[in-house]
Amino acid sequence: MNSRQRRGVVLIAISALCALGAFAGVLAVVRQVQSKVGPEVTAYELRADVAAYEAIGRDDLRKISMPERWLPQTAVTDLGDLRGRIAVNPLRQGSLLQADMLAERPALEPGRQEIAIMIDAATGVAGKINPGDEVNVYATFDGDRDGEEAAPDESRLIVTQAQVIDVGELTPFEENEDSRSRSAQREGVPITFALTTRDAQRIAYAESFAEHVRLALVAPGSKPVPEDERVYSLTGDR
Repeated sequence: MNSRQRRGVVLIAISALCALGAFAGVLAVVRQVQSKVGPEVTAYELRADVAAYEAIGRDDLRKISMPERWLPQTAVTDLGDLRGRIAVNPLRQGSLLQADMLAERPALEPGRQEIAIMIDAATGVAGKINPGDEVNVYATFDGDRDGEEAAPDESRLIVTQAQVIDVGELTPFEENEDSRSRSAQREGVPITFALTTRDAQRIAYAESFAEHVRLALVAPGSKPVPEDERVYSLTGDR
């Protein structure tokens, strides 16, 4: 082996040693980063936007992994935590799902029952009524003009402070306009209430026989409307 070959062998050996040193250095850095980052855990982010007061299902979520030390303490890591819960506010696509974004769906108390009716979106809901709210339910009735004693048209407060437990999606529906059963296409929202048997009967009666049913949002802490203020007619207001 001549001097040129010996120099080549030496350079190759030095290069190999340098490569091993670089590899060892990178490996040390990776281990150091891993020791600082720690193990990864499972979390969930939203695949799409979720409206306020809507339930969040498995199909709305994407499973992700992230370092445990960077995961907020409120992050949802168990999909069982979603059972019976709804979004408190509108949630954006890509948001990390956290417990403080959710709230318990209003529960049905003993002695009460659920009943749902379709409420005209334009006059009865206006996007401001949500699960957990209390509303007064008003119904308007046509008077009796065929009998011996004519009865005036009137508005009645049929249920006071009804608890709303669910608000559905905007849905087209047909409503009769007059006695000849002409129908008009409207948009309504199904509203579910938790009511006593008597109030549920009042709601069902109003939906079947009233000309219109409207909801009025009740402020927290309000007192029930007095009995003598629950019926209104134009003739009685003169």
